[in-house]
Amino acid sequence: MIVQVYPSKLNGVIDAPASKSSMQRACAAALLAKGTSTILKPGKSNDDLAALDVIQKLGAKVTYNPDGSINVTSNGVKPVTNEINCGESGLGIRMFTPIAALSDQPITIIGSGSLLNRPMDFFDQIFPALHINIKSNSGKLPLQIQGPLQPVEVTVDGSLSSQFLTGLLMAYGAAATHPVTIKVTNLKSKPYIDLTIQVMHAFGVTITHTNHELFTIDPTEVSYVPQTYTVEGDWSGGAFLLVAGAIAGPLTVKGLDVQSTQADKAILQALIDCGADIKVTDDGIEIGPADLKAFHFNATDCPDLFPPLVALATYCQGVTVIEGVHRLAHKESDRGLTLQQEFAKMGVEITLQDNVMLIKGGEEVHAAPVHSRHDHRIAMACGVAALRSNGVVNIEQAQAIDKSYPDFFDHLQQLGAQVFISF
Repeated sequence: MIVQVYPSKLNGVIDAPASKSSMQRACAAALLAKGTSTILKPGKSNDDLAALDVIQKLGAKVTYNPDGSINVTSNGVKPVTNEINCGESGLGIRMFTPIAALSDQPITIIGSGSLLNRPMDFFDQIFPALHINIKSNSGKLPLQIQGPLQPVEVTVDGSLSSQFLTGLLMAYGAAATHPVTIKVTNLKSKPYIDLTIQVMHAFGVTITHTNHELFTIDPTEVSYVPQTYTVEGDWSGGAFLLVAGAIAGPLTVKGLDVQSTQADKAILQALIDCGADIKVTDDGIEIGPADLKAFHFNATDCPDLFPPLVALATYCQGVTVIEGVHRLAHKESDRGLTLQQEFAKMGVEITLQDNVMLIKGGEEVHAAPVHSRHDHRIAMACGVAALRSNGVVNIEQAQAIDKSYPDFFDHLQQLGAQVFISF
């Protein structure tokens, strides 16, 4: 799919997409809760659909209701196949692998796209201690596992991704028969663990922690209970809409909870720091253009914000500094380099210095052909940056947005952007 984005003025009201972080965790919790749970406002991204497919392969029954909600009926993890496919979802592979290991059935876990090259050494290191047999492809997919997982006290290195810890916490919540603790060092993306704990709590499981370093699961308080759960609006996708409003608005984004534990809620601080015209009301977040200035932002705990932040910094006068580049290497693309290379095509100078990215903003953004690099957030970042360029920006392989926000370009059109899509 090729998308052409022309310089455009936006105006209107738009609902943020469903959070795939919230949706995928809700699917996992509904699988672990024996009975029927209902998921309201479910997502429809590729990652969301992959999660629904996985829980069905692990024994759940999924029913779609006329009002758009989904019923998940489960009797626990009882696989109906010996293979599950997590698609391109990094969270999916890291969360569902420990959950699948609750069964004593041999299971092969596969994925696609960039997931095939992402490191999975974590499982090789941790699973033997949990009495899980595992065989990987030199620390990569496919993974062959056989449980059942036995919760024991372990120490986990959280420097690569918090998603591994999410999987362990959710699986321990279902399997613990006595108080058990998980010690975590160098944990990144703490807000995502807060979201995991929040979803587990919504389904009846309470986990306590000390400074995100020692997590305790007490079986006297553990019981996944079927629930009606409403998927949150997505701050990750919503960040692109908010930045679009700051660049080419005004517009109003609805459905984002300012009390959310989602890490990417931090986009609000960046928008405030750069001087955007922003107002949070009961009806949504109103955002419009202003004289934007360069800002300094630490994205270590919210690395998915790099692409929208780069689009924002492009229109901020001066040099913006974003910390946390080391978190970008193992995404759908090597995002630090990809952002540098694709934005360079539009005349934007980005410098990478160890763990810091410098974006020189305030210069004219040029019409150019760019490529998503099969990375959903790169496609959206280029689309947002194009809104005040000096001509049309052609985005190749723009279907990458289906991974998280399949309606993104349609939503830009609804807000008044000149966007043309061809297949």
